[in-house]
Amino acid sequence: MTFPNLFSPIKLGSCEIKNRIVSTGHDTILSTSGLVNDKLIAYHTARAAGGCGLIITQVAAVHHTAYYTPYLLIATNDDFISGYRSVVEACHAHGAKVFGQLFHPGREVSASMDGAPALAYAPSATPSERFRTVPCEMSAHMIEEIISGYGEAAHRMAKAGADGVEIVASHGYLPAQFLSQSLNARTDQYGGSEDNRLRFLKDVIASIRSKVGTGLAIGMRMSIDEKSSGGMTEQEALAAIAAFSDDLDYLSIVAGSSATNQGATHIVPSMEYKHGYTSSLGAQAKEVFSNPVIVTGRINQPQIAESMIHSGEADLCGMTRAMICDPDMPNKAMHSKIDDIRACIGCNQACIGHVKEGVPISCIQHPVAGRELQYGNMEPTTAPKKVLVVGGGPAGMKAASVAASRGHQVTLMEREDRLGGQANKAHLLPGREEFSGIITNLSHEMERAGVHVLCNQAADLDVIDSYAPDEIILACGATPYWPTIEGAEEANIVDAWQVLDGTNKIGASVLVADWTSDWIALGIAEKLAREGCRVRLATTGGCAGEVIPLYIKDSWNSVLLGLGVEIIPYVRLFGADANTAYLERTVNSEHLVIDDVDTIVLAQGHVSNTELVQQLQGRKETVHVIGDCLAPRNAESAVLDGLKIGASI
Repeated sequence: MTFPNLFSPIKLGSCEIKNRIVSTGHDTILSTSGLVNDKLIAYHTARAAGGCGLIITQVAAVHHTAYYTPYLLIATNDDFISGYRSVVEACHAHGAKVFGQLFHPGREVSASMDGAPALAYAPSATPSERFRTVPCEMSAHMIEEIISGYGEAAHRMAKAGADGVEIVASHGYLPAQFLSQSLNARTDQYGGSEDNRLRFLKDVIASIRSKVGTGLAIGMRMSIDEKSSGGMTEQEALAAIAAFSDDLDYLSIVAGSSATNQGATHIVPSMEYKHGYTSSLGAQAKEVFSNPVIVTGRINQPQIAESMIHSGEADLCGMTRAMICDPDMPNKAMHSKIDDIRACIGCNQACIGHVKEGVPISCIQHPVAGRELQYGNMEPTTAPKKVLVVGGGPAGMKAASVAASRGHQVTLMEREDRLGGQANKAHLLPGREEFSGIITNLSHEMERAGVHVLCNQAADLDVIDSYAPDEIILACGATPYWPTIEGAEEANIVDAWQVLDGTNKIGASVLVADWTSDWIALGIAEKLAREGCRVRLATTGGCAGEVIPLYIKDSWNSVLLGLGVEIIPYVRLFGADANTAYLERTVNSEHLVIDDVDTIVLAQGHVSNTELVQQLQGRKETVHVIGDCLAPRNAESAVLDGLKIGASI
């Protein structure tokens, strides 16, 4: 399959990009004290080497009031230049162009640089709902400083060799706040009329041009649809786009807003959203903007990008998570190796999920991401071994593929008739169908690496002895945990696996007893509610899905609320009878009696399958235990365990 549009060059201003694939600006938590370090250089270099045409680096602060987290780049002094030059030169060596993002969050400040309550500045003292900040209104003098800061930061990027700069006016950040009539209550030259509300951006663009001339491409990122109320409207966004059509070399279109939980889910849209769902926004932009348009939003495969460019909805496509998951995606597509692409499944667990936890970015399927210095160039083994992997879930599959790719002779045994382990359960949850992609991708990795796979093969001591391995990797997984429940023999109690397998009768009124506070209980509750059950979700957490990435948690809670699911926080199940569940408050030991319960569904976590672990103790072969067999966790931990052991043998 060929991609004539995707791999054609295009000019943004005077800068020619070799193809239409863009790694858009995104936080990585890989910098050090606001400056580029070796980890960040290695991260971007991997994507440049993989064939990406344009890399737009993460946001860089243009003023001391722009520090919205402790992890952004800081372009307010010349210390920024040296490290940034290293990123640019490393990416240029592979033919990729590099643009830098110029950033001020305005009122959207999530954390301070020193842990104290965040101080935010904005056009007006209009509160931010999501971060609960009431900003200080900017003085005219501060606005002038910030405008100048955009130009000075752009100049530093130019001195570092960057090919372009991008003004971040998306997701409800400072420029969008100036544009919004509902947020901008100023009565001076920067507020009131449409011309006045456009003035801030007009002056910013002029400041940048005055510092960098015409040699640097200048673009702007914009949310046409913020997907929530109370911010910039579509009309205001399109008016700004039209107003600056002659002043900008390109436009980058996204959806969503940082200001609300509803809008924020679109900043990094998960698998619940259709692939390329923002394409219509690109079409709207192109009606009023004459230069090239980048469109971003769940574009995880080259076929989708090719179609959008061919249809005229986009000129370039942001494929950021696609290249977090597979940095070599562009090269694979260019050489028609489509089946070799490790497709992003939109789970958001280790990319934005990591970032929101303040830890370096990665990917559950490609844990090398963010760890390029450690695992980016794994050496072939000099002493090939016979390796037996027991268990064909994500941990075992990853361990087998990595070990085999390094030259070991690897056999994987799976007792079931198909590979995937718990991923085969996970993709049965509503809206999680795409999770099965992890099985497809890991299967292809094993096939390419030459792993010998045996399904329907249980591994006992006799089987292991007949194989005579040098190394044994146990990835035997886990099974649902059933706690002791008083009166359980009188009640209809099932676990989440049994609900998904359809092996037990479920009554009309269900209580989901959730200990893990992750997506399992959320998905089970949604499934049963959609099937017509009355559902109450009792969770030990302060809210349902407390431990999962916030964008997914918020959108899934919205779904449950819409389905009428009653959520009972801070409780644990301790007893039951024929039609009653007995709960205890986790915060004060108060007891709650929940009547009219036909079925209790347990989402209580898992317990490791350790039978083989115990039987193999003291063997002469080296035995490694990974994934849920070691300790029940999640798919990210399983795949990372597999990478680590596969790289170490």
